[in-house]
Order: sequence, then C-alpha cells, then structure tokens
Amino acid sequence: MTRHSSHIEKHYTERSGWLRAAVLGANDGIISVTSLVIGIAASGASTHTVLVSCIAGLISGAVSMAAGEYISVKSQQDIEHADLKMEAHELRHNPEQELKELTKIYTQRGLEASLAAEVAKQLTAHNALQAHARDEIGIVEQTLAQPLQAACSSALSFALGALCPLLAIWVVPETWLQVGIGLVGVLSLAILGAIASYAGGSSMLKGASRVVIWGILAMLFSFWIGSLFDVGMH
Repeated sequence: MTRHSSHIEKHYTERSGWLRAAVLGANDGIISVTSLVIGIAASGASTHTVLVSCIAGLISGAVSMAAGEYISVKSQQDIEHADLKMEAHELRHNPEQELKELTKIYTQRGLEASLAAEVAKQLTAHNALQAHARDEIGIVEQTLAQPLQAACSSALSFALGALCPLLAIWVVPETWLQVGIGLVGVLSLAILGAIASYAGGSSMLKGASRVVIWGILAMLFSFWIGSLFDVGMH
C-alpha cells in the first residue's frame, strides 16, 4: 500500500512584507506615543492634557505611518516594475543573449554547463520573464512589494500599539500615571518583540530585549525633556 502525502513548507520570508510593516508600526505606536505622554506627564500637565495628547499622537501617527509606508513600498514596487519591463524588452529583442545570461547564472550556482543550458531552455520555454525575474533580478512573487497592504498594516498596528498608553492613562491612578504608563509600555514592547520574533522564527528573548532596551531609552529621554518644563497644570 503506497501512501501519498503532500509536504508544503511555509518559509518565514513569505511573511516578510506584512510582518515588517506590522512590527514597525506597532513598535512605533508603543514607543513614540508612550514617550510622548510620559514627557507631557513629566512636565506637570493634567491627566486630561495627557489623554488628549495621547489620542492626537495615535491619530496623527497612524496616518503618518500609513503615508510613509505607502510611499516607501510604492517606490520599491516602481523599481520592481521598471526592472521587469526592462527584462521583458530584452527578452523580446535579445532572446539568445538572455538565454546565455540565464545559463551562466545556473553554471555559477554549480550546475554543469550542459545541464545549466538545458535548465535555462526549459525555464525559458515555461515562463522566461518569471525565470529571469527570480534568478537574475531576485524578484519573487512571495516578496513582491504591496504598498496598500503595507500601509494598512502599518496604520493598524501603530494604532494598536498606541492603544497601550491610552489604556494605561484610563486605568492607572493619577498619582502613579508616569510609572504606570512606563511599565505598560515596557511590558507591551516585550510582548511585541517576543511575538514578532516567534513569527519570524528567531529568538523570542533576543527580540523582546532589543525593543525593550530601545523603548526604555526613548521613554527616559522623553521624561528628562518633559521634566525640564513646568506647565503647572495639576
């Protein structure tokens, strides 16, 4: 009795596009908004002022992240399209030269010359542009730039990250506001770093440590700057 089973590997690079945008957005949401409200709280501002500042930071930050991520990834997409257009032009006008280029690539990767030539011919017959995009340019379908996906992921994740200090302001008593916001921020960063590292297949401890260290430095610096001002709005 023969058993047939399908074995499909899910590689972590397939998640690179949305994962990078989501982690970057959430990290910025936690660090920037937490640092913002800690600095404002350290200046002596009222809880209401801190709350309004947090909401403003959440909205403006999410929009800014979406716009920045869209422009950045769109530029990457434009470059990919330009490269593919150039390659398609070369395939139409210099097919033999392109076949030689593909053969040379496979030879350099370790195939014998005859086998490399045969592989190049078969892949060219199947889908020449796809073969050159993947093996000559380094563009694969799984990692193609997706501007809208990246923008939405960044905006949503930033907003979710910024909700952490917002919830802290609502929950923590006013006398413990600065400490409470800071602790919630550090804990949120640790969880984010661990989850992102797990999703990316790397060490959860290292991932959490990286974001926590940078987050604490940003919060301390913002606290110091805020403490230089005394708005007298208790």
